Amino acid sequence: MTPGIVPPFLLDRLATTDDPRLARAAAAARKTLTVPRPARPVRTRLRLSIDEGALVAETVPAPDRVISDAANTERLPGRRVRTEDDGPTGDRSVDEAYDGLGATFDFFWDAFARDGIDGAGGSLLATVHFGDDYDNAFWNGERMVFGDGDGDVFTGFTRSLSVIAHELGHGVTEAAGGLEYQGQSGALNESLSDVFGALAEQHALGQTADEATWLIGAGIFAETVQGTALRSMSAPGTAYDDDVLGKDPQPGHMRDYVETSDDNGGVHINSGIPNRAFFLVASRLGGHAWERAGSIWYRTLTSGSVSPTADFAAFAAATLATATAEYGGTSEEVDAVRAAWAGVGVAKDARA
Repeated sequence: MTPGIVPPFLLDRLATTDDPRLARAAAAARKTLTVPRPARPVRTRLRLSIDEGALVAETVPAPDRVISDAANTERLPGRRVRTEDDGPTGDRSVDEAYDGLGATFDFFWDAFARDGIDGAGGSLLATVHFGDDYDNAFWNGERMVFGDGDGDVFTGFTRSLSVIAHELGHGVTEAAGGLEYQGQSGALNESLSDVFGALAEQHALGQTADEATWLIGAGIFAETVQGTALRSMSAPGTAYDDDVLGKDPQPGHMRDYVETSDDNGGVHINSGIPNRAFFLVASRLGGHAWERAGSIWYRTLTSGSVSPTADFAAFAAATLATATAEYGGTSEEVDAVRAAWAGVGVAKDARA
């Protein structure tokens, strides 16, 4: 199953509502659930800065963005409508996707010196206006694909940078060797994308860990929905509590781990546990979360030490090993990582 930002259980709830005010949204959810997701069929720029009063010029990688328009069909890639260095088109979805891809590229380069999603300067591809009232956004292994939403519950997916960076984060995980999209490894896959989504948004806004909202998908719900976002990393289970969509089911601790065969073994649900662990590390260390907490998670993912079938305990041990190698065994970074995994019940105690 191709990962999508909106969990299938949420679409299932929406698809079965009998609220006449949401008839269009219910029909859109049913249609979204049945639409097959198509499989996948070095530029530089001059950056100027001031260092102690001196003008510094450096050449750094630049994104190569290509935005296409599916014109509300389910055919990819669609008609090419904006490429790198083109000006705004006036189509909100096109221009938001273009800007969001650029902001995500800048985040990965500035934070981790990663040149693009594949790490090799590959083009950033996106298609907007996919499907008719399509209630999701997804990464298909080659490109970002955005639906427009139904207008009554979901209002469009390009307006949230955390959504864009989340989906591109799946590409980073895939390029790093992948995590099987099932059970705990699948939940880690989802969580890593949430981490990258949140950090890209914080990077774009210049926010510290204390200033950030730690919400994923803020701004994609219509005003009538009783909720702020799809997920909360700081407080899993609190992102929404809506008459139609139900209550956010994410746990933030292993004692509440959800055993289910739905959603590939609960990948969108149980990802709340590693999400909360990352938030605990970032909030304890403070400052810009991508600088230390984010670096530990990114280096762990790209180190080659994480098995595609890794469970939470294995990933926790790997992050602890990364923090130890980077900062030393008695560092505050190691203490923060150890305490965070203990805090969500993955490690048995603070010294586990």
